[in-house]
Amino acid sequence: MDWPIGPYETSMGALLLLTLPIHWFLTRDEPKKRIPLRNLANEIKEKGYYWHISLYLLMFLYKAAIDHHNEPIKARVGGFTHWIYRIEGNWTNIIQEFFLNDSLTNLLSGHYLFMYLFMIWFSPIYYILSNDKMMADKAALNYFVIYLLSVPFYLFFNVEVTSSYISGMDALLYHDSFTLSFFTANDPMDNAIPSLHIGLPIGLLIINRLHCRKLGISIKKWRHREFDLFISVNVLVYIFSIQYLGIHWLVDIIPGIILAFITSYFVHHIQPKLRSKKYSIIKSLSPTRKQLYSIVGVSFISSFLIFFIIIYAPGVNEEIPNYRIGSDDINLETIEVHSLSNPVDVKAINTGDVRLELMLVKTNIAEKHAEKGIFDWNELSLKGQIFSLSPNNITSFKVNTESIYDSYVILIKLSNTENCLDCFISDEQVGEIRITTHYFDEELIWTAYILCLPSFYILGYVLGMNYNEIVSKKAPYK
Repeated sequence: MDWPIGPYETSMGALLLLTLPIHWFLTRDEPKKRIPLRNLANEIKEKGYYWHISLYLLMFLYKAAIDHHNEPIKARVGGFTHWIYRIEGNWTNIIQEFFLNDSLTNLLSGHYLFMYLFMIWFSPIYYILSNDKMMADKAALNYFVIYLLSVPFYLFFNVEVTSSYISGMDALLYHDSFTLSFFTANDPMDNAIPSLHIGLPIGLLIINRLHCRKLGISIKKWRHREFDLFISVNVLVYIFSIQYLGIHWLVDIIPGIILAFITSYFVHHIQPKLRSKKYSIIKSLSPTRKQLYSIVGVSFISSFLIFFIIIYAPGVNEEIPNYRIGSDDINLETIEVHSLSNPVDVKAINTGDVRLELMLVKTNIAEKHAEKGIFDWNELSLKGQIFSLSPNNITSFKVNTESIYDSYVILIKLSNTENCLDCFISDEQVGEIRITTHYFDEELIWTAYILCLPSFYILGYVLGMNYNEIVSKKAPYK
């Protein structure tokens, strides 16, 4: 796609343009309950919605911190994609090949890019414009809390996207001239578990039902029933699109749903306290004795897993590949900019029995020669640095970055038989490689652990709660 603006700008523009029309459509049966746009500023002030804005700003900074830690600590944490592959195999590739066509790819790519950002933004703003303070609170908290719960997975349980590991799987969304730079800058592409594209909307759906139970009404009679259906339809689209586009494994959906339940119970329980005059913020988040024991237990078990099971353990085994390449595949590893004075040390090990070629090239050059999962290797080879890697051999090189915009990617493919006399590549052959990148700040492991502590707290808090109190029809805190 050759667009004058990027995917983020396109999605944000569409988001702002469609917010009011979609809200008007979903609330067409109760126009008198809408908050007029001219009164929105007063509504934010009167209902105390400033903390919603602060929450989203905090979320932006927190995600930036997580992304900053992700790549540097991978040399010590490794990856666990091979575990997921053993469970699931090539199932998502079967889905992609059966349905593959350009029109569907464009439609689902647009939905994936736009709808997740839209869901994050629209959920609280929908309730604000519908004059429902309680649900506006819960929608904002849903996004914040479920991301906090995901952090330990994203930092310490790296799982590559399906298009990086399943041979023949095309990265229809990532490897495209329109989206490549956006995703390499914003998506580590090894945070497949859990899928928040499923977890976030599922969390909203559970919150809706807990809320209706508290009100003593059926979800079918709820005034926001159409918005609930809107969310449900998008969940169904996501379940298919994340498989088809070469992003998530089917297994990824399960942790996403589990985190959705934990998030919804926490949010449903904590929101009335946050609004109650009886509780300060600190008091509203304070655990009971049972919850405190649970938090300590969860923290101890999680810390043990991180420091004694994960770090320098199975995930860093150099005999296990983190990328698998089919005969027509070109896979991608991103080199992030973390220092302008310290190079990134790259170590590549051919763990398979097929000769491979690697190319180091700047991201802004690679994106010009990518289209719907396919790179033009011949054109790029004139502008990149090529490395040939025989089976069981190792190559190492350094990547120097001169500016914060000077990012690189490593492209990987099977060697071209025309240029390799001893190479014979059949459609069944699969190349396997392990790429390890060493950044100057890979000692961030301790701050990465600290960033996980809110997740341990929330999980312990929920596990120590009385479930009957969560689903009861008693009135909320006054």
